[in-house]
Amino acid sequence: MNLVVYAVPFFILAIVVELAYGWFRQNNTYRLNDSVSSLSLGVLSQAQRFVTLGVGGYVYYLVTEYFSLPLMDASHWFTWVLAMVLYDFCYYWLHRLGHERTILWAAHVAHHQSEDYNLTTALRQTSTGFLLGWVFYIPMYILGIPAEVVVTVGAINLIYQFWVHTQHVPKLGWYEWIFVTPSNHRVHHAQNDRYMDRNYGGLFILWDRLFGTFQEELEDEPVVYGIRGPLRSWSPVKALTHVYVDMAQDSWRTKDWRDKLRVWVARTGWRPADVAEQYPREKNDLSTFERYDPKVPAPVAVYGFFQLISVVLLLNFMEGAQLSYWAGFAGWAILLGTTVVTALWLEGRPASELLKWEVLRLAGIALLLLWSAATLGAGVLFWATVYGVLNVGFLSRLQRTPDTGAAAPAI
Repeated sequence: MNLVVYAVPFFILAIVVELAYGWFRQNNTYRLNDSVSSLSLGVLSQAQRFVTLGVGGYVYYLVTEYFSLPLMDASHWFTWVLAMVLYDFCYYWLHRLGHERTILWAAHVAHHQSEDYNLTTALRQTSTGFLLGWVFYIPMYILGIPAEVVVTVGAINLIYQFWVHTQHVPKLGWYEWIFVTPSNHRVHHAQNDRYMDRNYGGLFILWDRLFGTFQEELEDEPVVYGIRGPLRSWSPVKALTHVYVDMAQDSWRTKDWRDKLRVWVARTGWRPADVAEQYPREKNDLSTFERYDPKVPAPVAVYGFFQLISVVLLLNFMEGAQLSYWAGFAGWAILLGTTVVTALWLEGRPASELLKWEVLRLAGIALLLLWSAATLGAGVLFWATVYGVLNVGFLSRLQRTPDTGAAAPAI
C-alpha cells in the first residue's frame, strides 16, 4: 500500500503549522521562491510515473518469480519487522552511494539544492531516481519479502523522513542514538566541510554509527544548507539535469578515452585533469556565502504561489483520474511547462521576455485540451477555462509591473 498519497494532507498541515510557528517565534525558515521551487520538484517527482516505464517493477517480478526464496507470510509480524529494518539498510547504501558516486548523485542532488531547511525541503524530490535506485532493493525480493510489504514499509520510511526536515526541533537525547532526528539530518543537508557526506540513514541512525558515517550537529558550527556547486536558479529542469549535463560535457571534452568512461562511474567530485584545468567550476566560499534570493515585485510572488496551487490541484486530479498514457503525458507536460515558466518569473526575468513564453504555454495547454476534449468532462473544461481567465488577468497585471521594485515578503 502506498501510504504517501494519504499522508499528503498531513504534510500540508504540518507545513502550515511550521510556518506559523516560525513567524510566532520570530524564526521564520521559509522563503516563497525557495518553497515554490521545492514543492514544484515534488509535484514533478510524483507526476513522473505518468511518463516513465516501470523497469524496476518488472525486474522485481522476475526476481520474485524465478530467483527468490519462498515468499514470507505477509500477515506475520516478523515479516514486517524484517522488512522495515532491511529496507532501511538498503536505503542507507543507496543514499550513501548517492553521495559518493556521481551517476547516483545526479539523481539525488535535487533534494539537497535548497539553501533553506524546512518541511518543504522534504518534498523536494528527484524525478530520475527510477533509473538506478531500484537496484538496491533487489535483496528484499530475493529473500522472499512480498511486494506489498516492500511498498508499504518503503512508504512508511519515506513518511518518517518528512518530519526531520525542520530547524525547530532540538536534539532529542537517547533517541538520537537509534533513530534519524532533525538534528542529525540537518547535518546531512549541510555543505560545511565538517558535515558533508554524513548521516545517511532514513529511519535508523544506527547504520551511520556502525559504518563510520555519523556526525553529530555541533553548537560551534552552524549548518550552512545547500550544495557546494551553486545552482543559482529555480528552474526544475536545471535542478534535475545539471549534474547529468556536467558529466556529459566532461566526458565529451576530455581527451583521454579512459576518462571519458570513468566520468560516469567515478567518485563524486572527480573530474578529468585536463577538463578541470580548462573548465573550472565555481564552488561556494562559505565565509562569504549568501543564499540565492532574487527579489521580485509582490504581484510576481503572488503569481508564483497561484501557479504552485494550480499544479498541485492538477496533479491531484491526474492521480484520481483513469488517464491513458498520452493523457497522462499531456498532464505531465502541462505541469513541466508551468513550473518552468513560473521559475523564470521568480528569478526576476523581465516581464517583456516572459510574456511570449506565457503565450506559448497557454496556447499549448489550450491545444492539449482541444485534443483530449472528447474524453474530458464538462467540469474539467470549466475549471480549465477558469484557470485560463485567471492567467490572463494575472498577466495583464504583470505586464504593468516594473521589472524591479519592492520584493514580496519572504514566507
